[in-house]
Amino acid sequence: MATQAKRRRVAGPAGSDDDPAPVASFLSWCQRVGLELSPKVAVSRQGTVAGYGMVARESVQPGELLFAVPRAALLSQHTCSISGVLERERGALQSQSGWVPLLLALLHEMQAPASPWSPYFALWPELGRLQHPMFWPEEERRRLLQGTGVPEAVEKDLVNIRSEYYSIVLPFMDAHPDLFSPRVRSLELYRQLVALVMAYSFQEPLEEEEDEKEPNSPLMVPAADILNHLANHNANLEYSPTCLRMVAIQPIPKGHEIFNTYGQMANWQLIHMYGFAEPYPDNTNDTADIQMVTVREAALQGTKVEAERLLLYERWDFLCKLEMVGEEGAFVIGREEVLTEEELATTLKVLCMPAEEFREFKDQNGWEDDKSEEDSLTITDIPKLKASWRQLLRDSVLLTLQTYATDLKTEQDLLSNKEVYAALSWREQQALQVRYGQKMILHRLLELTR
Repeated sequence: MATQAKRRRVAGPAGSDDDPAPVASFLSWCQRVGLELSPKVAVSRQGTVAGYGMVARESVQPGELLFAVPRAALLSQHTCSISGVLERERGALQSQSGWVPLLLALLHEMQAPASPWSPYFALWPELGRLQHPMFWPEEERRRLLQGTGVPEAVEKDLVNIRSEYYSIVLPFMDAHPDLFSPRVRSLELYRQLVALVMAYSFQEPLEEEEDEKEPNSPLMVPAADILNHLANHNANLEYSPTCLRMVAIQPIPKGHEIFNTYGQMANWQLIHMYGFAEPYPDNTNDTADIQMVTVREAALQGTKVEAERLLLYERWDFLCKLEMVGEEGAFVIGREEVLTEEELATTLKVLCMPAEEFREFKDQNGWEDDKSEEDSLTITDIPKLKASWRQLLRDSVLLTLQTYATDLKTEQDLLSNKEVYAALSWREQQALQVRYGQKMILHRLLELTR
């Protein structure tokens, strides 16, 4: 869920009202806690892509400090007012997500009248207006996002959230009634806070020598989580022992919005975790998935007799043994590269090689004396692949395109007609951008595999 330095755009389209009270209160709080904002930046709803954002009051040059957040101002399981009990009982709070201690900290602080973070909470979006697909009606989610991978990811989230709440969170709150008022004991509120953490939290990256350690716990970073996302961002968050610093990495003209990045994220990941997608073709990190089992299905279509089918399953089992494929895995295709190049190249090779060659390959446990150049699977190399590889890849793409409810021309017609596009709901527009970006990548594969 949360990864290094990334955050939301989860509230729906912002209105034009710019109530100065929450911002003024937040800025006063920043001064009290030592959170230094450059005089060149302003927190505002005006001039931003959605909700609150940060705008340059004056032109900013690369390398300039935009703000610095002292570690004492961060909100985490270690800085909250119930950090002691969370630490003492951390063994009982372990979960698949690793987020429970932070979520309990938020549940406590948001209902504590004297919470030091109250002015920070005032800039949060309304929890009831979050735009994550997990809050869409199931029918709408499936209708708009069928084929994109989002409905399946959301279903897993909802099952995990429910399990986590009833098995860990609620028993903890019941055991500490003095720390949690009845109004925060709600699965719906917990789901909303999970979405908030999914979209707004940051996860400090491990040092290189710490790669074997568990990932750092997520934390809330006031001011940093006001920034909206763009793949071509102009600011970056830096971590130091005393503070977290947001630094400009591109020239930012006066009046322009300041953008962070939430990481290299495809549109399906952005809508899943943040409730929005970047309009085509802005998201240079966009990807399309081909489910691994879809390639197996495409290969099975080419078998004619039972012996061929049995051999294909033997090949698939061997690929599983090599850890190249799995029942729930996907091959990930970007605009300029195959992100799972080794896995896809090995799969096409094993499924397409002659039977005798496979026997020899299997006897060598997948090892070869040297790698052939034809095993390369960059996007530009796809037309040079063996005909059998190209055909299997093409058949897999065609099967993948069948999982969507609409075809590419339907999406193009919607996008090319400005009036029709403007009449779509916010959710319909975002879902259309996700589907269109994926289909453009898949259709390019069709062209390359002719």
